[in-house]
Amino acid sequence: MKKVAIFGNAGGGKSTLARHLAEATGLPLFSLDKIKCQTGGGDIPHDEYLKIHSDLLGQEQWIIDGFGCVPSAWERFSAADTLVYIDLPLPHHALWVTKRWLKGMFVNPEGWPDDSPIFKGTMNSYRVLWLCHRKLTPAYRQLVTDSKSSKQVHHLTSSREIWRFLNNFKSGR
Repeated sequence: MKKVAIFGNAGGGKSTLARHLAEATGLPLFSLDKIKCQTGGGDIPHDEYLKIHSDLLGQEQWIIDGFGCVPSAWERFSAADTLVYIDLPLPHHALWVTKRWLKGMFVNPEGWPDDSPIFKGTMNSYRVLWLCHRKLTPAYRQLVTDSKSSKQVHHLTSSREIWRFLNNFKSGR
């Protein structure tokens, strides 16, 4: 495992899982939200994001957390040797978006740029939940099915599976 793509719907715990996995494996972690968005919440120019993303994919090792955009996501999935897909029930994602919002009133959310507008980001996450569930979730599920013969694939469908997956790395298995 040298190149790990972590993906899934909003509020699924991708950034938290990515941080713990990076600590357990020593692989460098890159959060696309922190790359794509500037301090305070504004986006960098799209061409600049694509260049940074392309440069990351050229590195020998990485854990990349987040979405970015459709073309960069599929490029990343292709380059990765390991896919970690967090696929929780939709209400679970919504609950964790709410939890992140409440916690974000006191502490910057995991994987978010400094001084991001938490209310605006949360409202965007709520809007994305259903769209991702309808449009990307079926494609993601097909991706993990199709990739099982050529990549390490971890399709995590509950919070229990997420912690079991992390504990396997922390214990050295």
